[in-house]
Amino acid sequence: MAALGSPLRTWRGLLRELRYLNAATGRPYRDTAAYRYLVKAFRAHRVTSEKLCRAQHELHFQAATYLCLLRSIREHVALHQEFHGKGELSGGVCWLSGSQVAPAAWRKGWEP
Repeated sequence: MAALGSPLRTWRGLLRELRYLNAATGRPYRDTAAYRYLVKAFRAHRVTSEKLCRAQHELHFQAATYLCLLRSIREHVALHQEFHGKGELSGGVCWLSGSQVAPAAWRKGWEP
């Protein structure tokens, strides 16, 4: 298993991803339920005087996993928007080339 890095770095990465998610809506990321939950969880699992705090390590692992998920989704949507076909099979081109493709088939595909 790879090292997780510091919890502070994971925290900053999560905040960055929340900012990316809320940039489209224009709302501040601090007003979201996800932000409030993360703050509450990180505060509840602060480092104590114990040498090994299992709950803190579990929280850090879950936070790093969630960060990976948020990054992957953002990158997937960006790649999809960049490389998804945008009308190459328009109606005029298909009929000019003699293709008998049904109009519904042009619009098929995954949309975010």
